[in-house]
Amino acid sequence: MRDQASPAETLRTALAGLLEDLPPKAAAQAVDRLIANYRGTTPTGAPVLRDRADVSAYAAYRMPATFEAARSALDALAAAAPSDWSPAGHTDIGGGTGAATWAVNATWPGGRPVTVLDWAEPALALGREIATANPDLAPVRWQRARIGAALDVPSAALVTVSYVLGELTADDRAAVVDAAASAATDAVVVVEPGTPDGYARVLDARARLIDAGFRVAAPCPHSDACPIVPGEDWCHFSVRVARSSLHRQVKGGSLAYEDEKFSYVAAVRPAAVPAEPSPGRVVRKPQIRKGMVLLDLCDAAGALRRETVTKRHGALYREARDTPWGAPWPPAGT
Repeated sequence: MRDQASPAETLRTALAGLLEDLPPKAAAQAVDRLIANYRGTTPTGAPVLRDRADVSAYAAYRMPATFEAARSALDALAAAAPSDWSPAGHTDIGGGTGAATWAVNATWPGGRPVTVLDWAEPALALGREIATANPDLAPVRWQRARIGAALDVPSAALVTVSYVLGELTADDRAAVVDAAASAATDAVVVVEPGTPDGYARVLDARARLIDAGFRVAAPCPHSDACPIVPGEDWCHFSVRVARSSLHRQVKGGSLAYEDEKFSYVAAVRPAAVPAEPSPGRVVRKPQIRKGMVLLDLCDAAGALRRETVTKRHGALYREARDTPWGAPWPPAGT
């Protein structure tokens, strides 16, 4: 009997099937517009994704990467949360075509009440179409709403705010994060591109969530001030994304993969989710030298430090050689 396809595989198949009829030239032009919009300034009150061509290009160009970034952040939340916890419901703010919704399903399989809020009806329409490939997503409500200060966020155990804060004014960003905090009974996860500006937005969201009574579950091992100073450096992570042939065609690349850089914060209400953050987090790509591994860590004391693990450490050295950027340290059980 063939194993059931993973959500990631199901998503790739759904995207390929839906976008087969998109002419390559139209896809390339839409991708160029998206790149210009995401690198520039979005007009206040105007969604980036305007029509079917835009959302189709977005789904091929960005959705696989934003799915993997969101899943990495959610996996970190799951690792910090009690093993028997899973979100009873989910609200996806700025969810667009549903990458974060798919990521929640990949992290905690099964059906649950979900509401996806987005201001671009074409994105919601395509998200609804793609979701038909996954029976767990049948109950999802795809609801049009302006993402800003007047946003009404349905209450849910988990609220995600994924790759949308960069499209908003500073006032709207603050209002959306506050609304997410008010609506979430258990946890909020914010994901942004792994750029200095994206990190700054995540840092602002982190502070607002802490002020609202949340505690950080990941990536930080603490809820104190971040030791990384915006403008001097930024905290971000990387996840490898498998490219389909369609993805390579739209992005004009030849490699079978790409690396998506992202910043995130996962915060919980302590009474609802007694999460245990890791003692430390690897915040840079580990440097493997002859007989040693150099790990740059953020630790539970709220400090940045470098730990050198050598062959003399035996099993810990072998663990260090296999430890990826963004992983907790030390490994569980050591």
